[in-house]
Amino acid sequence: MGILDSVQNGKKPKPRKTVLYGTHGIGKSTFGAQMPSPIFLPTEDGVNDLDVASLPLITQAITVMQAAMELSSPDASHPYKTVVLDSADWLERLIWKDIVAEQDNARIKTIDDIGYGKGHTATAERFAQVLRAFNQCRDAGLHVLILAHCEIKRFESPEGESYDRYVPKLHRQSAALLQEWADEVLFASYKTFTRQQDEGFGRKRTIGIGGDERVIRTVERPGYLAKNRLGLPEELPLSFEAYSQYLPGNIAGGITNGSSKAKS
Repeated sequence: MGILDSVQNGKKPKPRKTVLYGTHGIGKSTFGAQMPSPIFLPTEDGVNDLDVASLPLITQAITVMQAAMELSSPDASHPYKTVVLDSADWLERLIWKDIVAEQDNARIKTIDDIGYGKGHTATAERFAQVLRAFNQCRDAGLHVLILAHCEIKRFESPEGESYDRYVPKLHRQSAALLQEWADEVLFASYKTFTRQQDEGFGRKRTIGIGGDERVIRTVERPGYLAKNRLGLPEELPLSFEAYSQYLPGNIAGGITNGSSKAKS
């Protein structure tokens, strides 16, 4: 039997590996709670007011790895179809704490005190280990949703002038890994409009007008980082119901025929 005898044709729907980032309090955790049978892995306080299954507040990075491995074990028996990490940036802080504690140097108090960027390189390596554990969850039939806060960073464009944009609140090495890992990177924000205000003497000023409508942006634009592999509209309401309309095959409700044995 040759290599070409194993060629497969057609689409092969799998649960999604999704990153959702945005400002504090916009509804990221609520989006996660709307996903099929979720279990939250909280590295920050954010799910206490949600009626969801959750581990106690996680204070050690290794706990996230252990939870992902247990959820994806071939012998696992549980009712969950989605694992939600809340949030990536607080997990990164836990990793920093571990790495700093391991240094045999009393003068090292923060991750930046480790010279030549070695601390952030070590962080990215451990962050990658967590993402590989979440790959096992996806292969076992679980959706994986990673939540993150946002920050504004300067983007040095190689094609023109630099500009500010929203990105996940992570060090650039960890952020790059997360963006590459995800099927979708979605930016949650309020829908805003602009209008011109006359200031006299022929001068006008553009004013941003905020609204209550919360949306997710799915395609990268100068103002924010985003991507998707589903051909999503550029903008959707901030709800799993709206997002799930575009999920392929039978995976909107979660797949339970992976290595994990779903318990009814």
